[in-house]
Amino acid sequence: MEFWPEFLLIASVHLVAVASPGPDFAIVLRYAVRYGRTIALSASIGIGAAILLHVCYSLLGLGLLIKTTPWLFTLFSVLSAGYLAYLGWQAIRSGAAAPQAEEQVEAISAAPSLLKAFTSGFVTNGLNPKATLFFLSLFAVIISPVTPLSYKVIYGLYMAFATAAWFAFLSVILTREKVRAFLLLKGYWFDRLMGAVLLALAMHLIYGAIQSQLH
Repeated sequence: MEFWPEFLLIASVHLVAVASPGPDFAIVLRYAVRYGRTIALSASIGIGAAILLHVCYSLLGLGLLIKTTPWLFTLFSVLSAGYLAYLGWQAIRSGAAAPQAEEQVEAISAAPSLLKAFTSGFVTNGLNPKATLFFLSLFAVIISPVTPLSYKVIYGLYMAFATAAWFAFLSVILTREKVRAFLLLKGYWFDRLMGAVLLALAMHLIYGAIQSQLH
């Protein structure tokens, strides 16, 4: 029972972090609107699963190694920026809007597989340096050194589930008929907007990597 206050604090901090707009939100938003609920849910599960990756390296001390080794953190940031830039460029290259019936057929035929959507969600979150810093701070500052490993594992499982649940909730909301119909009216301009957001995030990561090397 003495660890309940710590768990509630972790849950609160995690809720704020997961609800903040970022690469994960952009991916789920694009998939939900363009490909529908099932694809977006698969990406959401991938994002949640990637939380376990962050938890594992934090427990093993690898997060601290990444943070305290400048070139390794820079490499991590560049890899993440490259992947986000790739996704952004793919979105920007989306074709012009087609009539609604043809657009639905095109979207279905061009939709990624469930595995590919899951992988996109997993890699997007797994390569996110901000997530690395968040979990490093979480395990170094908020979670007490005397907290048993079993409790830390429970915290990690909770955050993975909560993350997947949050983005699954967004997937359901964004694919409601009226919401999705409204967003689809914007056609390829919506995709281009999401692409621009992803490219902006990629450039922000590159800028941060350069700044860290200069200092």
